[in-house]
Amino acid sequence: MTDWANLLTMAEEVIAAARYKNAMIATAESCTGGLIAGLLTEVPGSSAVVDRGFVTYSNEAKQEMLGVPLETLQAFGAVSPQTAIAMAEGALERSHAHIAISVTGIAGPGGGTKDKPVGTVHFAIAVKGQVTTHHPAAFGHETRDQIRYNAIGKSLKIVLNAIDSVF
Repeated sequence: MTDWANLLTMAEEVIAAARYKNAMIATAESCTGGLIAGLLTEVPGSSAVVDRGFVTYSNEAKQEMLGVPLETLQAFGAVSPQTAIAMAEGALERSHAHIAISVTGIAGPGGGTKDKPVGTVHFAIAVKGQVTTHHPAAFGHETRDQIRYNAIGKSLKIVLNAIDSVF
């Protein structure tokens, strides 16, 4: 079980790596509701590397704030690889960041379907000059809080890996 203290330690590692590599970060969050940006900004000195966070819980917010095409949302849904990629790319385009992480998923307890059960989460990482990559996860059979904490943890790992491998 991931807890807030472990997540804060991970956030400190992300901030340290970003500072070392001079990499600015943006977040595009749906199911985590801004918790990733909030956690990153808990770290002293994070203002040097955290540019902004987009909380785009509704489809309208995804379209208006990140430029996610309506056609993408209609064809694939808000919880899909295509939407996660569009969210990350939109955050990168609409910020001064070098790297943007997106997360969209079904935290539950309701809202799941046979094809997209509760715990389905899609992540994407967009890095300037690189191909955006998608990272799926299935955090089924867990509580809403645990699904969200797991999504935060996976997001931080994806960002840290991108900082270490690209910059």
